[in-house]
Amino acid sequence: MRLWFPRSDNRKSKIQNRKWLAIVALAITFAIGGAEAWAQEAKKVFRIGYLSNTDRATESTRSAGIRLALRQLGYIEGQNTIIEYRYGEGKRDRAPALLAELMQLRVDIIVVGGGASWVRAAKNATKTIPIVMTGPGDDPVEAGLIQSLARPGGNVTGVTIITRELGGKRLELLKETIPKLARVAVLYELSSANDVLDVKEDLPATARVLKVTLQPLEVRSVDDLERIFAAIEKQRPDGLYVTGAGSVLGPHQTRIMAFTSKTRLPSMYYNRQAVEAGGLMSYGADQEERYRRIAYFVDSILKGSKPADIPVEQPTKFEFVINLKTAKQIGLTIPPNVLARADKVIK
Repeated sequence: MRLWFPRSDNRKSKIQNRKWLAIVALAITFAIGGAEAWAQEAKKVFRIGYLSNTDRATESTRSAGIRLALRQLGYIEGQNTIIEYRYGEGKRDRAPALLAELMQLRVDIIVVGGGASWVRAAKNATKTIPIVMTGPGDDPVEAGLIQSLARPGGNVTGVTIITRELGGKRLELLKETIPKLARVAVLYELSSANDVLDVKEDLPATARVLKVTLQPLEVRSVDDLERIFAAIEKQRPDGLYVTGAGSVLGPHQTRIMAFTSKTRLPSMYYNRQAVEAGGLMSYGADQEERYRRIAYFVDSILKGSKPADIPVEQPTKFEFVINLKTAKQIGLTIPPNVLARADKVIK
């Protein structure tokens, strides 16, 4: 590049020219430095830790949905984003080791797909790495994960699904689907405060109105499942209500589906994922909307927002899902008025 200066033999002019040249050189230096800084920022590769309480197969629907939502915001795995997946496979005692691995990888953020105990494990592991909840059923304030929904404080934020508030609605839908419903077995995890309250306080109130008898079955570990299955076969209830997908029930949904299919037992769940895997029906937060909101939290934090200042969100859209294929397999006819209310029907 050639620079032109006015010709002059005047010493004052030469000094001015030297100053002007210095200014131009400085400007060029800043321009180059700014371009390099921009290029470095543009090449920034974000590393996201993804901790799930279940296994890869069970988690695949949720992780794929979140991955798609992130892609729509410009985070493309393998290009500007690396996602490190870790699966607990239903074993809570694995959480500390898995989290230690993620921290050694220097992840920028940790997304936790699991209940309150898994979010708490992440919070105990780090006070500096941001944590995004994907929707634990327990109240995050009561569980001590955040200070309040509006002002979380600390390094945890995200989406919460307080499923207790929907329990009565699920029982009503099950009753409408099976008018002769009289006895319902209820699977719940003792480790989940939300599930316990659901079974002890919320569901009984609705059951009394519907004239339905509940048969609560407490789950402490995976070893309880065979005993519980045997009890259900002996009691012969008219339906099965699964309160949530915690550290035991979540990773073993496939076993529950196989049992209900074998015993031709109509089942109600809290999320669409269970129905897509073979359950009869579910009523809960809209999955796609939840995935978009999780991606929003990740995006906001990676752009500089602090988790402490991002309000925790509750779902505003809900969906009723029915698996007609499962209904046919267990010999159940879904009433037309119930079918008409479904947001999604799996055939």
